[in-house]
This record gives sequence, structure tokens and C-alpha cells, in this order.
Amino acid sequence: MNANHRSIQVRLLYVSHAVGPQTTTMTTSILLQAQAHNPSQGITGVLCQGQGFFFQVLEGERGRVNTLYRRICADKRHQDVVLLHYEEITKRQFGQWSMALVHLSVDDPKVKMQHPDFDPYSASGAQVMQQVRDLLAAGQEISITTP
Repeated sequence: MNANHRSIQVRLLYVSHAVGPQTTTMTTSILLQAQAHNPSQGITGVLCQGQGFFFQVLEGERGRVNTLYRRICADKRHQDVVLLHYEEITKRQFGQWSMALVHLSVDDPKVKMQHPDFDPYSASGAQVMQQVRDLLAAGQEISITTP
């Protein structure tokens, strides 16, 4: 592969439904897997979970992010995986974390304000990406794995 292709950085946002209940065990396994895999691949991002769904932002080299996304699509913990947003980037927004976790609460005012029934499947990719930024800017409680 040409070295120029490896240097293209991307940001990918997807949404999925959890298969079965979203348990601490499921989420912990996702975070531990990200912590073990992402630093060596140069992938960073944030995972938001709540109300039976996940949405996640992945940032890194295009081929590596695409490979990870394909693995997520095949992961038995996720169903109805939908790509919401994909862009080439020059700077990461979530570069400080191999994966940060944001818990979404049904009562969270940000969630209620943006979408009364908060359904990321019916929102645009830009709206969901802004939701992630707003949650982090508002100091939403997060769990972090570091790169």
C-alpha cells in the first residue's frame, strides 16, 4: 500500500442496537477490547450508550478505521449497525482517548432537548455528531481508557 494512502485520517460515526440488554459486562467487554486493540492501531474515539443503542465515533487512519468498522458490523453484541457519518479529517476531536464511554440517560436534559424521543437512527449524522460534542462539552460523566 502506498504510504500516502496510510496517512489519510478519517472520522466515522455509526449507530447500533445492543443485542439483548445493555449490561455493564457487555460494555466493559467492548471497552476492554478497545483498550487492547485501538492504541496499537492508532484509533481513538468515544462510545455513547443508552436506551438500548450505541453510537460511536472512531478516528484514525482510513484503512484501519474501515477494518474496525467491518469487525463491529460482524460483532454479535451489535445489530442494525448503520453508518451515519464519514469524513476525512486533518485533526482528531477525540484523540486523547483510545475509547471514552458516555452513558446516556433518558432524563439527560441534552438528550431531551435535542430529540424528545432521542432516536439517532432518525437524526442526521451531523446532528448525532453534535450530540456527542455537546455531551462531552457539558461535562457528561464518562469512563475513559487512555491511548
